Amino acid sequence: MLFLVGLGLSDETDITVKGLEIVKKASRVYLEAYTSILLVDQAVLEKYYGRSITVADREMVESNSEEILRNAQTEDVAFLVVGDPFGATTHTDLVLRARELGIPVQTVPNASILSGIGACGLQLYSFGQTVSMVFFTDNWRPASFYDRIKENRDIGLHTLVLVDIKVKEPNMESMARGRIVYEPPRYMTVGQCAQQMIEVENDRQEKVYTKDSLAIGAARVGGLTEKFVAGTLEELCSADDALGPPLHSLVLLGRRTHELEMDYVRQFAVDKEKWDRIAKEEYGKQ
Repeated sequence: MLFLVGLGLSDETDITVKGLEIVKKASRVYLEAYTSILLVDQAVLEKYYGRSITVADREMVESNSEEILRNAQTEDVAFLVVGDPFGATTHTDLVLRARELGIPVQTVPNASILSGIGACGLQLYSFGQTVSMVFFTDNWRPASFYDRIKENRDIGLHTLVLVDIKVKEPNMESMARGRIVYEPPRYMTVGQCAQQMIEVENDRQEKVYTKDSLAIGAARVGGLTEKFVAGTLEELCSADDALGPPLHSLVLLGRRTHELEMDYVRQFAVDKEKWDRIAKEEYGKQ
């Protein structure tokens, strides 16, 4: 059987009891390592699980899945995913390939950013579509997220913005010369995300949000050093030092934000007086 095992959001102890039992008994254990990261190293996981782990990068999962699925008709293979296997990032391609080969599949769920973000004080029922923000380049500035945010804002819902990570990305110049050299890992910050959002709003001029829209920066959600900073998008452009290391996420508050939500988030505000003023003017909250 192929087991897709969620690892949770933080460290080696977040795995469920069911997941840990599967890992200990599996013939092979793979760790998906390109859509997110845990806050501990691979060696820490291996020591806690009592098993060696093969890191499965994007190339292996997308182009060499037969290695992961090898003999899974007669052996148990564990494929570990940070968060929940079908949370922010799905692995339906791998499941479909397994089913084509007649390999049974079982999922072991766990906490993901989609549920963990509730720790910021906003009601999960009041979130709309989740969107992703990628690193902009000089000639590539995708803005499809803007339309999804507009749909959420039109009905008053919050928006969770998941930010880009680049792990084992090939250097284009080296590839053009026939050599594969990988770039150092890069993790987008809340400040970078907020800045890019403001740039797109300046381009589009549809007032879906502004530099004064209220938002929450989140870092290392679910971990011991979890951190939230709230303020305007403009204020969050300078919040990276307060938030600290990756992983980061950002939330835009919806116009139907409840007073209890607003009161809860206020404790994280950079400038509480400014927060109160905008909450009253833009969101109708005292």
